Amino acid sequence: MSGVMIARSLRLLSLLQARRFWSGHALAADLGVSERTLRRDIDRLREAGYRITAERGAGGGYSLEPGAALPPLLLDDDELVVLAVGLRSVTARGVGHSDLTALSALAKLEQLLPSRLRRRVSALQSHAFPDEGGSAPSAAPDLIAQLALACRDSERVRFRYTDANGAIESYFVEPHCLVSVEHGWYLVAWEIDGGTWEAFGVNRMDSYFATAARFPPHGLSQERAAEIAHVAAGRFARGHVGLLRIHAPLEELRAVAGPWARDATAETDSTTLWPISADQLQGLAFGIAWIPEEYEFEVLEPAELRSFIRSFGTRLLRATHDSQG
Repeated sequence: MSGVMIARSLRLLSLLQARRFWSGHALAADLGVSERTLRRDIDRLREAGYRITAERGAGGGYSLEPGAALPPLLLDDDELVVLAVGLRSVTARGVGHSDLTALSALAKLEQLLPSRLRRRVSALQSHAFPDEGGSAPSAAPDLIAQLALACRDSERVRFRYTDANGAIESYFVEPHCLVSVEHGWYLVAWEIDGGTWEAFGVNRMDSYFATAARFPPHGLSQERAAEIAHVAAGRFARGHVGLLRIHAPLEELRAVAGPWARDATAETDSTTLWPISADQLQGLAFGIAWIPEEYEFEVLEPAELRSFIRSFGTRLLRATHDSQG
């Protein structure tokens, strides 16, 4: 079989795996061959063990059926990386009888992975943390892999970023890890110019550039990184924002609240303005309840939050009233 025919057969197999059903005309057009040539290529795949069914007539076409014996699969780079990372995760968790099967499959897969893909798998496994509460929407797999490599190799990177207000800024950071939260993948990194920990939504990045400049790894726990990512995600996802005046200096509040006070600003030497956010007004009130008792505060806005707290406070007083007098 000529090199052209082999390449065309591989392309045909990839197309059949990508879609449940192809019309003969569409499949031939995608391959750039006649339908007669397509039929010969289909026959060659059948001889190799692939079960391909043909439906005749005006609406006819081809589909790849599951078979008793699994022939070789065609997977692209991103699919191989995802498969390997998934198998590593299963074996790391140890999920009963399936962990041995996953380990066997992983050993066979990694034996065949080229070194460039093995590096991506290793970086994703060790520097990307899923959120146990749910799965994250997908970002570009290649960008995630590049960021994971930068985290693993302690390599400074540059990128442009669109913030919650739609403003576009350029950042120069020292990446630490990737964290998956409900609203997507976030890169937790030390922002060099600002001298602070930040989390950046991967799907809001562009113009990514790896500088090849190394830095000493930072000491930051996985729990702390997840907290920073969750706070950043809240800036995009939450629909209610309140503003508090805390009777404490800014640095003292940040020492107590950590990344949750990331957007707080100093009003005076002894007071701090602290924006908080939540999906509902009740969530804002719940957050306020966590303010330590030694800190006095005022709810500045919005008006509906002040009204809700007054009403809720009255309900609380009624609920704690001693009916026995």
